[in-house]
Amino acid sequence: MKPTTRLLVVCVSAFAVGCGAHKPAVPVVKNVPPLPVTIFSGQAGTEVPVRVDPSAAVIARAEEQFVAGRKELEAGRMVAAREHFDAAVDTLTRLSAGARGDATVAAAFDQLLDRISALEVLALRDGDGLIETSSEPAALDELLSAAAMFERPQPALTTAETVRADLERTPHDIPIPVNEKVLSFVELFQGRLHDFMEAGLSRGTRYLPMIRKVFQEEGVPLDLAYVPLVESAFKPNALSTASARGMWQFMLGTAQDHGLRQNWFVDERSDPEKATRAAAQYLKTLRNFFDGDWSMALASYNAGPGRIQRAAQKARTGDYWTLTATSAYLPRETREYVPMIMAAMLIAENPSLYGFNVQPANPLAYERVTVPDALDLKILAEWSGVTVEDLREMNPELRRMTTPDRSHELKVPIGTGTTIEQRLTSAQPLFVKFNFHTARKGETLAAIARRYRVSVAELREANDLGARASVRANQELRIPQRPASGLPSAPTRVASAAPRPAAPVTYRVQRGDTLFSIARRFETTVAVIKQLNRLRSNSISVGDRLTLR
Repeated sequence: MKPTTRLLVVCVSAFAVGCGAHKPAVPVVKNVPPLPVTIFSGQAGTEVPVRVDPSAAVIARAEEQFVAGRKELEAGRMVAAREHFDAAVDTLTRLSAGARGDATVAAAFDQLLDRISALEVLALRDGDGLIETSSEPAALDELLSAAAMFERPQPALTTAETVRADLERTPHDIPIPVNEKVLSFVELFQGRLHDFMEAGLSRGTRYLPMIRKVFQEEGVPLDLAYVPLVESAFKPNALSTASARGMWQFMLGTAQDHGLRQNWFVDERSDPEKATRAAAQYLKTLRNFFDGDWSMALASYNAGPGRIQRAAQKARTGDYWTLTATSAYLPRETREYVPMIMAAMLIAENPSLYGFNVQPANPLAYERVTVPDALDLKILAEWSGVTVEDLREMNPELRRMTTPDRSHELKVPIGTGTTIEQRLTSAQPLFVKFNFHTARKGETLAAIARRYRVSVAELREANDLGARASVRANQELRIPQRPASGLPSAPTRVASAAPRPAAPVTYRVQRGDTLFSIARRFETTVAVIKQLNRLRSNSISVGDRLTLR
């Protein structure tokens, strides 16, 4: 080879390598003949035409949309993710020969549908209603534990002087005695429990304006607005070891007696406003039961009015301080509850006087939107422009990651209500679909639970069935779904998935259904449904009967 020719080959080779490192923009593919691309061969002046495969370019465009959708899904933006997924599918179906006109495109199309279906099943599984939201320990349990662990300090003379001076300057609508029990809790809150109390006081600033407003309307002393400081540290999802829940720590029976609902989707004991209204009414009932004695009423808020009444009859006294001077009549928790509440009232009215630096929180601010069906909170958060955590903080009564499957008033950020209402008008395909089972004659809950691989307890809770309730013929039961264990990675070669070894299941297509939504609902894939029903496209019609398993 001549030196000049060798130099030309080296230069051309370097040029080719450099171009290979740079990814060109994906072209817009139209139904036109592919253009020849000229490259140089080893001999100068010789041109070899190379044709670009339009199918590869279209598949690349669909993959870009899929990747974009996956990123949106990982960021929690489900609606935006679905738009990208739809665009990916449309990219392949818009080819003149369709998604099945070419073997390569057909394989890529099946793979795309399976990956989208798997991603959506995994993303929506958090919103299938099975996983209950987490709770936080109740403050009272922590306070009582701390009081038992640490010997309460002997009240200092300066503490007694400070409290007396404070009571002279600050009017209270609940009588607070300056005795050793109250003062010892003031000392404990200022000392070992200082940070705990300061956090509760700061958190409470968010709810206190609402609580005071409700108490004024109900005619309840405003000092009692600080009861949640001891009960829950103002945490709406606080749960005690005795299963009391919410800021006001209602037991389930008492809550239901005062109009608070509890079912699979919601627990209104965690709704700050509704629970506050119920607490005001309950406190008035206790006050009347004990002839206006708020110390006895508060003790019964902790232990129940029947227990306090029996203890008073046994001790032959109606005075709380006399009743609790000995351990003979009431448990330690109740004996310490009232002085603990009163110490909290003193500190909460003048926190800086007692050495607390309270950081105000943003007050409750929201508007309400009626959501007609079960809708994933991630979708609603996306429409609201806030995080799921923000939306859940506004609606702590929700036990699941969806709204209930019936009409529910949802609290949303101010200024977003109109936008959400507009989106709800076209949200039908987005509503979460739950599986249902119609019980046959003689069928038991245990048999149904085994069939769907859930526990009897989960089945009872999902259908609000009591511990002794039995299933009757033709009763429709909601079947909770199991959480997905993982996301399958994109396969390198598409293979038809085999149907699950289960009894045949058929489904009649409803308005708004798509193969994606049906696959998601029945925990299968689009490819499986298409294989079982010998479908050549994604087109289905209302009334079609599909075999799913």
